[in-house]
Amino acid sequence: MAVAILTSMQAAGTLLGGSAVAETDGPDLPAQLVRDFHGAFGDHHARAVHAKGVILEGWFEPSHEAQTVSKAEVFTGKRHVTVRFSDFTGLPDIPDTSGDANPRGLAIKFDLPGEATYDIVAHSFNGFPVATAAEFSTLLQALPLSGPDAAKPTALERFFADHPRAQAFFTTQKPPPESFATTAYFGVNAFTFTDAAGRTLTVRYRFVPAAGERYLDPDALKTRSASYLGDEIGPRVAAHPVAFTWQAQISETADKADDPSTAWPETRRLITLGVITIDRAVGNTPERDRALLFMPGNVPPGIGIADPMLAVRNAAYPVSFGERQ
Repeated sequence: MAVAILTSMQAAGTLLGGSAVAETDGPDLPAQLVRDFHGAFGDHHARAVHAKGVILEGWFEPSHEAQTVSKAEVFTGKRHVTVRFSDFTGLPDIPDTSGDANPRGLAIKFDLPGEATYDIVAHSFNGFPVATAAEFSTLLQALPLSGPDAAKPTALERFFADHPRAQAFFTTQKPPPESFATTAYFGVNAFTFTDAAGRTLTVRYRFVPAAGERYLDPDALKTRSASYLGDEIGPRVAAHPVAFTWQAQISETADKADDPSTAWPETRRLITLGVITIDRAVGNTPERDRALLFMPGNVPPGIGIADPMLAVRNAAYPVSFGERQ
């Protein structure tokens, strides 16, 4: 995938062939991340990342168990949801058939009482390439500097040598899915749950498709169009609602809450928080997409932030939102 993504960037005209990568941290980091995405994928007025997507709506029905582990209002009743499925990268016209479009994205906005909302942003890979937002900035800067004419080892190759989990992220993605409805999605960052008695748990989210996980082999992929995922999901939900089980993976003492590049062991306990049902596509216009903002670090009482990367993400999203207006 790392080589393929450079090919897509070359087609977009964003490869530079240089070698200098700046270290960035501090209060400018959120805006720098948005600049880094545009440096890698082009200066356009779409989203800085997961630029190509489709919007749908449905509802969330919480489980009884969810109400025992968190006092958050998202778990106190049936909630309307707005869902956006998407392809990876900041290339607005990336083909759905491209390996670069993995991991696929799932963003969910839950409507809460009093016009409040709760947002989750997940993707179809259990993990993240790096542990911190500053490292992510360095990775993004390395991408456009690592084209075919760059001196060896390239900036990206040097980064991979120091960050093997980043290389794994780019080289162990699953094949393109049959549908946005047939792949699992994983929350990047960890949260804390607090119940009515003040007891806490540290969790990561995952969303398991009711349709099962199904992916395309190379022969099947050749028969699909460049927008097959977006074209398929609307008729699918019109014929029969699509559902995902929302689960919380519970951390144990050895698990790092502040390192999203490290997946927690699969032996960890899972709690079913409820079911998200998607039953209708909406007018997926550029105007509607530009107006839809997800803020994954804005959490309701009963849910807290356990990973400091979320604060940086929450500051970066409005920067991208402002640029696409």
